Amino acid sequence: MLLTQGSGVESFVQFMTVLILFCIVLGVTYVTTRYIANFQKLKQEGGNITVLETRQVAPNKYIQIVKLGETYVAVAICKDTMVKLAKLSEEELVFTKSVENGIPSFIEVLEKAKSRKEKK
Repeated sequence: MLLTQGSGVESFVQFMTVLILFCIVLGVTYVTTRYIANFQKLKQEGGNITVLETRQVAPNKYIQIVKLGETYVAVAICKDTMVKLAKLSEEELVFTKSVENGIPSFIEVLEKAKSRKEKK
């Protein structure tokens, strides 16, 4: 169907049909992805477990500060294991207002990249 020779109008119509179908598929994919992400986000909210900060110390090895209810715990996470390192008090932790859940905002990342580019 698409490989046959046709007039310029037929080719344009075929191209527009394929383009419209592609946009529809892309839109359905976007909506589905947003729905699944929101569903997962709602499942995780309201729980008693929150990861406050994560730091990679080696490939496949991380240290995380986790809030479990009202308790703060430092854990080491490896490929196959998870080990409690220490129980922390809230006074021992330093919270920065710019980092929420260990993830900086996009604007902060963009500003940081701009400042690095200007230094070069």
